[in-house]
Parts: sequence; structure tokens; C-alpha cells
Amino acid sequence: MKDQEQQGYWQETGRWAGYEESFDPHAGVWASSHISYLTFKSLIQLRRTMNTVVTIFDCEEKTLAAIAEKMVGEMVSKKEIRSGDREGVLKSLLQNRSESADPESQKLTDGVDLHRFSVRERKDECDHVEASMVLVGALEFLEKATVVFVRLKEAVALDSALEAPVPVRFVCVLIGPSKVDLDYHETGRAMAALMADKVFNQEAFQAKSARELTDALVDFIDCSIVIPPTEIKNEAMLSSIISFQKKILKDRLLSQDLTLRRDSKTRRVSIASGAPAEDPLSRTGRPFGGMIRDIKRRYQYYKSDLTDALNGQALAAIIFIYFAALSPAITFGGLLADKVDNMMGIPELLISTSIQGIIFCFVAAQPILVIGFSGPLLLFEEAFFGFCKSQDIEYIVGRVWVGVWLVIIVVIIVAFEGSFLVRYISRFTQEIFSVLISIIFIYETFAKLGRIFKAHPLILNYDHVNATLENPWHPRVEKITTYDNDTGNITVIENMVKPPYPNTALLSMCLMFGCFFIAFFLRQFKNGTFLPGNIRRLMGDFGVPIAIFLMVVADYNIEDTYTQKLVVPKGLAVSNPAKRGWLINPFGEHKSFPVWLMFASCVPALLIFILIFLESQITTLIISKPERKMVKGSGFHFDLLVLVGMGGLSAIFGVPWLSAATVRTVTHANALTVMSKGTKPKIERVVEQRVSGIVVALLVGLSILMEPILKLIPISALFGIFLYMGVTSLNGIQLWDRMLLLLIPKKYHPDEPYATRVSTGRMHMFTAIQIVCLGILWLVKSSPISLALPFVLILTIPLRMLMTGRLFTELEMKCLDSDDAKVMFEEEPGQDVYCETQMPL
Repeated sequence: MKDQEQQGYWQETGRWAGYEESFDPHAGVWASSHISYLTFKSLIQLRRTMNTVVTIFDCEEKTLAAIAEKMVGEMVSKKEIRSGDREGVLKSLLQNRSESADPESQKLTDGVDLHRFSVRERKDECDHVEASMVLVGALEFLEKATVVFVRLKEAVALDSALEAPVPVRFVCVLIGPSKVDLDYHETGRAMAALMADKVFNQEAFQAKSARELTDALVDFIDCSIVIPPTEIKNEAMLSSIISFQKKILKDRLLSQDLTLRRDSKTRRVSIASGAPAEDPLSRTGRPFGGMIRDIKRRYQYYKSDLTDALNGQALAAIIFIYFAALSPAITFGGLLADKVDNMMGIPELLISTSIQGIIFCFVAAQPILVIGFSGPLLLFEEAFFGFCKSQDIEYIVGRVWVGVWLVIIVVIIVAFEGSFLVRYISRFTQEIFSVLISIIFIYETFAKLGRIFKAHPLILNYDHVNATLENPWHPRVEKITTYDNDTGNITVIENMVKPPYPNTALLSMCLMFGCFFIAFFLRQFKNGTFLPGNIRRLMGDFGVPIAIFLMVVADYNIEDTYTQKLVVPKGLAVSNPAKRGWLINPFGEHKSFPVWLMFASCVPALLIFILIFLESQITTLIISKPERKMVKGSGFHFDLLVLVGMGGLSAIFGVPWLSAATVRTVTHANALTVMSKGTKPKIERVVEQRVSGIVVALLVGLSILMEPILKLIPISALFGIFLYMGVTSLNGIQLWDRMLLLLIPKKYHPDEPYATRVSTGRMHMFTAIQIVCLGILWLVKSSPISLALPFVLILTIPLRMLMTGRLFTELEMKCLDSDDAKVMFEEEPGQDVYCETQMPL
């Protein structure tokens, strides 16, 4: 407000004591109380300003001057106001009302226009009253609008703040220049009405982050009624609004199920909705206590786990997840055979996925998990095979003893309820691991393509290859005869020569990139606007098998060019019957296995356990989020024992270890999610059952009978899927986004907390530390000690703890390393389940 001398002054224009009372500055009187009415624009403006709110929770200051000093300091540190504006803002906030002869106004500095609103609320049956104070208005010297929300640790009476000495609990300030498109008075009324709402007031009292405040504001807006700009001829026309509002309020209170239990001294509030939710990661203090609790929690629903599968959505999920599980099994099986010299391949992986999947879904505490092979496990198998080969150790026998130690380790961990350790695995570690796996995927793809070009180079003249030869695709035998004049002996040396074939490298490159681009763009197409949504999602979800099928058709029709195909034995034969069978002799297949290695195998067993623990526990955490509304519970301890125990015992059969596959599990959960109808669908429930997982695993096992078809798949097409997994795994990883920001000017940085609430230099320093960790892991992976990669990865956990409070503040770490991944129930444009997790495929 401005007086006759054009000086700014405070004006208390509204107060809430149950209902709103407005002050008429011209008449100098307060109007009678009435129900608050707000403009829709003011609510939208309030929501927009709350996106950058500066929050101070449990402030211990006791005076208005100290509180104002704290607020201004936080605004400067968060870059919401310039440091040069500090004194002006502080002077405006601290103007003493007693200096003015007018009890309702106080003179301020030039160019200041502030309004004050007060909200009083009765807190308990002893007439204990607390107030909230809202200050809004224009300060012309500011650059932009900013909002500060302060919650005092103890309600205190602030001198000169309110007319009556009522203890104040909340202080809200909204200030900015008048040139912005913001109605400060109406937005201030909206903020005061928000503080007068009992539900929001309690949410604000318990809030621990700005995100919780904005969520409570969104809930307030959802329960607000908007009247279109139509003419209202009489008051009777508004009567229908009353019943409509009662229904909204009733639904709101039922959903909140809010019970206040506030102590008169400490004013603690608890929200009760029946029995408090049990934390599955809390420790019982008894051996195997967590595992026993998992079994008791889940097995009471075992009958419904079978009957709930009699649902059309479960059938649809079976068809979809079958292809989602089969494609990576074939891809990783072919790549695994290439990495370990065909000691394991597609048959072993399909049978392992099938049998272990069936057993797991029958007995697990969380049968929604989809278990399978993954990139980190492939990396470990390659490193372990290389180690065994360099030490002249039988790889397939060494895996048996690693399996034995795996069982011992998991029993010890579950006995001591070690799953609680997953709490310490932050986004910092997850994203370093994920980017490493993605880079390895991408690098390996082009390395394999390079080897094909080396074996089949582009040269001017090729050996004569045509239909007159028996089989131009087989290597030819060259005989070299040498005669020894002294002894008269003749030596014949036979060499198998694999001649380079024309167009092989080019066709392999076309198949690889073709498979990648088809799968990638079908995924993009799913989030586009062409065709109905159901058809788009169908094509996008089945993008990988569609891409493989099209490349098989293309390769099959180009008869005159050789490409390497998948090696798949017929029936239930192993990949390399000359070197192994279905039962592995733990004491050696072709030579005796050293006794000391039987005990030394505990080291690689610990490393593979770390990988399985990371993937499985984090995957369980993701699908156990409260937003998913799963009611039958999870099984961190018991599922870990079942999964690792099966993997350890299955090593004697020479099949791969498995872990919970993150993306496939999230996809499975989403396929079983039932959404509400309407323009803004919300999750209603999840069809939690065991049958879909059992049937999918059975179908994957039966797919081994598709050997004639699998033999047609060119290996270069699988390279394309490998590249696809590497590229798509980078999606949604904050570390990758921040790495790109190193090359992007600051004005183009996204509106995310890690870019807006943290200075650019500090953000880049955090990114640089992660890049250094990434480089160290790459060096370890490329060195002879590549087996130690999981152990080096674990060292990033204490590193993150050391950085907090030393290199970075708690607030900076919350912005840079918070678990803010959004749960994707209904996929949004440009978003899908890959955005929900930072774990690799």
C-alpha cells in the first residue's frame, strides 16, 4: 500500500479465525467474517512460486528479528535474492509497527508495498491457540519473486508481529518486483487460506522437504472448487455446490484418515491409519528373524496368490512378459557363449531361467520379481573366465566351488539380517555402476563389429567364392609340406584358413544398426502421437523381438553373403558337449582341481554375491514403494536366500547365476497394475499373484525347442540389441544428464533441484568426482584384477558418506543424490519404465 507521501507501509488486509475477515483500508474497519473465495489464477501463481520455495524447518529463533535474519540469509545462499538486496529486504521485514500512529500501518522504505495476513487456529481442547503469519508484496529493487516458508520449532509470541500476543508457528513470506505477472494480494490470500486449512496445516507441520509441501498444496488444489465465469442470477443456484463440496471433503478426510495426537508441550502430530506400516528392512535382533517375518507376512496370502491369477490382466501380462524375458535370454545367451568360449550359452541360460524362475515364483515372498541374466553378471562371467584361463584353471569347475561359497555367504548374511545394508546404497553408487555398464555395452558392441571388419576386411580382390564350391562359408584347409634332407622325413602341416568373404562386414554392420534403430525408434514411437495408444504401446513393448525378426528376414533373403549365426545345440544338449555335460564334477572334469582353489573361491563368490545383492535388493525396493499400493508385502531376506541359494546350487549343473532383473520386474509390476478410470487415472491395486511368473518361466524353458529358428538369428543383430540396451540404460540417469551439462551453457540447464538449488561449480565438482570413480572402475575392469570390480564399487559408499558435511552440505547432497525417481504407472510422453531406475539392464 502507499500513503499520501508515496511511501510503502504494512497493511494487514486479512485474518482468519475459522473464517476470513477482510480489512477495508478506506473505512478503517474489519468486515464480518465470511467463507474464503479464491481466484483460480492465484492458486496457479501460488503453485508456480512454490516450485522454488526456500524452506526452513524447526527454526529455533525466538524473535522476529532473528527469524528475518535467518530467512534473508537463506534467500541469499539459495541465490533467490542478490546479496546487495539483503539490507533492503531485511529492513522491510523488520519495520516496527509501533513507529506508526496508525495501528494498522507502518511506514517503510520507498517502493515497498506489503500486505500482512494472520491465521489463528485452536490446537487442542485447552483453548491452546497458534497463529501463522503471511507477508506478501512488492519490493521494486528485487529481480524476481521468491517465497520463504518457515516452521518454528516452538510456537513463540513475536513482538510487533500481530495485534494480539498469539504464539506464531509458521511464517510465510512472498516478495518480488511488481513488474512480474503476479497479484501479490490475491496470492497472499491464497497462501493464508492454505494455512487455515487443517489438513494442509498438519502436513506442513510434519513436512521434511519442499516436495512434501508442494504435494500438500496440490492436494489442497485438487479439493478446491472452480466456478466457471457464468452469470449467477440468485443465491439458490449455488446450493448444489454445498453437497458437492461435502462429498469432496468426505473423500479427502477418508483418504487422509488423519488422527491428531498432539502433546501440549512438544506439539507432536501423528497420522494413524490403523496399525503402522511395518518396515521390512528393520532388524528383529534374532537369527533369521527377518526371513521368518517375510515368510509369515507373505504366506498367509498364498491361496489368494493362486486365485487372484484368474484375471484377464494376468493373462495379458503373461504374453507380454514372456517376450520381455525371452529376448534378453537369447541376447545374453549368445553373448555369454562368445565370452566364455561356448562353455555356457543359450540352452543353459534358457533352462536356468525357466527352472529357477518356476521355483522362485512358487516359494518367494515377492513373486512379482522377474529373475534373469543381466549385464553386470555377464561382465563378471567374462572376468572370471579370463582369470581361469590365465591361471590354467577349469572355468566350469571353478564355478561349482564359487557356488558352494555363495550358499554359505547368503546363509550368513540372511542369518544376521544383512539386507538392511541396502539403505546405504545411494543414487551416487547406483548411477556410477549404471553408467559403467552402459559404456561397456556400447564399447563392446563396436569392438565386436571391429573384429568382424578385421576378419572380413574390405579389400579389392577376394578369393574366388561361388556356387561351384561345396560350401563357400566353411573354412578351407591348407596343407604345407616340408621335407627334411637329413632324415628324409616329410612333414605335412594342415592349417584351417577362414577366408574373408565379400560384403560380410558391411551386412553385419547393417544388421547391427538396423536392429538398434528399429528397437530404439519403436520405443520412441510408443510415446508419440501416431495411431491409438494401445497399438503404439504394443509396438513399443515388442520392439526388440520385432527388430530381431526383421533382421532375421533380411539376412535370410540375402543368400550370397555370409554372416555368423547363433550356435544353438539341438534339443537339451549343452553348448559344448566335448568339454562338459549337464553335471559338473567338482573335483575336475579333465584334470584335478587344486584343493587350495576350493577355499580361494570364496573371494569371487563374495564379489558375485555383491552384484546379485545390489541388483535384487534395489529392484525389490523399487517395486515396494508405497505409491504402488502392493498390500501383500515384500521379502528382502527370504527372496535373497532363495535367489542366491538356487544360483549357488545350480552351478553344479553348469548353468548361469541369475538376479532380479530391474526393468523386466518393473514392467511386470506395471502390466499387473489396475488403474482408475477418468482423465487423471490413479493406481487402484496390483494383481499380486504367482501364476504369471510361473507360466512365463515355463514358456521360456519350452523355447529351447525353437532351436531351428534360433539358429537363423545373426549374431550381429544381437550386437544391435546390446547397443540398444547400453543406450537406453542411460535414460533417466542423473549422472549422465549432469555429464552432458558440462558442455551446455548455464542458461539452458534444466529446472531441476541439482541445477537450480546447487551452484553450477559445485554441481560440476560432484559430477567430476563421479567421473573419476567411473574411470577407476574402468581401469579395474580392463586390468588383470577385473574380478575385484564389485569390491571397488562398494568403496563408493563410504566415499559418499565422507563427502557429506565435508565437501558438500546436507542440502547439496539432497539435491544431487536424492532418490527422486518417479514411479511410472501411466507412461507420460517421453517417459517409460527405463526412467524409473538407475540400475543397468
